[in-house]
Amino acid sequence: MDGTREAVAPNWVTRLSFELSANDQNARALAAGLTNEQLNWPPAPGSWSIGQCLEHLCITNEAYLPAISAALEGKPDAPVEEITPGWFGGWFIRNFVEPSPGGKRVPAPSKIKPKVSVDGGVLDRFLASNKSCQELLLRSRSKGVNTIRFWNPLVPGIRFTAGTGLQIISSHERRHLLQAKRVRDSASFPK
Repeated sequence: MDGTREAVAPNWVTRLSFELSANDQNARALAAGLTNEQLNWPPAPGSWSIGQCLEHLCITNEAYLPAISAALEGKPDAPVEEITPGWFGGWFIRNFVEPSPGGKRVPAPSKIKPKVSVDGGVLDRFLASNKSCQELLLRSRSKGVNTIRFWNPLVPGIRFTAGTGLQIISSHERRHLLQAKRVRDSASFPK
């Protein structure tokens, strides 16, 4: 042994990494092999298709990840074992992000609304955004993610901690992957 010790990842990194990997697996199961018609089929007027759910997640991740990364840049090491959202972050996750029957449905901000029709590359784009998120988890494991804040790129005037932002990404993906599963499981889904 050379005296160096490999850093053990905090619990939150392991948990979010596992959640993101599960989200990847679910997205592959939902979208792999779909025709363009199936990918873009909405269950009702105004509802999102599987492809639109995935594109919405891609756009959201592509907005959040650079903002969180920039906030962490150059910050001193101050690792934490768990993410502890503040009262507002916790409330936001419970009421608007976590998949739950009691969660509030609100229209997506226009910046992250998906196109009417998406192409088959949306799955690869989603998987690439999750790979970027996994890389950010590793880069941020030694940072004080409960105190470092970033400006929400989608809702002006709101700041979250980096940890809350990373938790939002994973939970938001679960919410919309469940939505996409309901589309795929619909009795009217094109075969």
